[in-house]
Amino acid sequence: MQILIIGGGGREHALAWKLSQSPRVKKIYIAPGNGGTAQIGENAPLPATAIKQLVEFAREKKIDLAVVGSDDALALGVVDEFQNAGLAIFGPSRAAAEIEASKAFAKSFMRTHKIPTAEFKVFKEYEQAIAYLKEQNGKFPLVVKASGLALGKGVMIAKTEEEAEAALRQIMVERIFGESGNEIVVEEFLDGQEISIHALSDGLTYQMFPPAQDHKRVFEGDTGPNTGGMGTIAPLPWVQESDMDTITTDIVEPALRGLQSIGRPFTGILYPGVMMTSAGPKVLEFNARFGDPETQSYMRLLKTDLVELIESCLTQKLNEQKIEWHPGHAACVVLASGGYPGNYEKGKKISGLEQTQKIKGIELFHAGTVCENGSYYTAGGRVLGVTGQGETLQDALASAYAAAAEIHFEGMQYRKDIGAKTLYPQLHP
Repeated sequence: MQILIIGGGGREHALAWKLSQSPRVKKIYIAPGNGGTAQIGENAPLPATAIKQLVEFAREKKIDLAVVGSDDALALGVVDEFQNAGLAIFGPSRAAAEIEASKAFAKSFMRTHKIPTAEFKVFKEYEQAIAYLKEQNGKFPLVVKASGLALGKGVMIAKTEEEAEAALRQIMVERIFGESGNEIVVEEFLDGQEISIHALSDGLTYQMFPPAQDHKRVFEGDTGPNTGGMGTIAPLPWVQESDMDTITTDIVEPALRGLQSIGRPFTGILYPGVMMTSAGPKVLEFNARFGDPETQSYMRLLKTDLVELIESCLTQKLNEQKIEWHPGHAACVVLASGGYPGNYEKGKKISGLEQTQKIKGIELFHAGTVCENGSYYTAGGRVLGVTGQGETLQDALASAYAAAAEIHFEGMQYRKDIGAKTLYPQLHP
């Protein structure tokens, strides 16, 4: 088989790494890829949003299967375009992917289908949103979200009316997220621990992945602005089977059934971010693809051939497919550029990568890197996902942090407390 992976981050490197292990895979192309993916397959210099060129490339290279990592590509209808061209592709249609591409659509969808979520209001006019804030009479914190895609950064938690007004001004007036801020959602703040849920769906049936936890804020103790994700752990020992049953029954099933009922059947990975509140699990947002950096942890644990899993979805035979997982835990620690998620410099030389190969259980998944003359340089906000695997979560994290300590580039930052809330719950009430 010849495979095309659409996207260029750590998630795509992890997918390429796993897909390359299938005996059926002959060659992998990654568009646009990064410095790490070039060691597994061939990078194609095409942005994930260049839909027509990607279709032409797939035809020219006789691609047997395309796998979409990029949310932007899904929102632009890459799946529809490939299917119209008679090409096999894994991911939801543009209509189904709107559950991620528009938070306003997703929130209304959840209200209609009685999926538990925070109370909310949607605004297209700045003045109306400001007026709504003034009516809240101190009901803070509140959450202000850009409705469109914003690389995981379009969510702002406002503790005061002043902070909420500043968030609205940045999104709707200063346009820091561009057109993604044409519409905004203001919603109640949900307290609890956030977890990542992944459901693999063939449009008719689904199978659940074990729960994972991303660490969204840039600094330790869940402080600082939101990012695309600074690290993950999986599975989560404190999430009970009964919790997963509730999430499946109250969130995943009604979401997939609801999408089917409105003519938007969902094939691919449905990934709700779920807050475990005192009143039960509630959806923060839906994503329509593999998480990043969740995928980096999941691919270390997945035992089943990923090609087989994807094909079972495309042929609507997922109910006949068994998914096996390696025992133990995986943890991903993201090494980011100085200044991320704000402005950061690129082109910093990365050293120490070869030393990490001596550490048991480690895989490095590149995100924002380029390779020039045998050396690696930074090329993005999130640079590397250092991913450890071990019998226990402590083992996986110890390996990941030992490897992270070997790597250096100017301005490098990473969180030292990935997994701490799970390992030391008494310190994080």
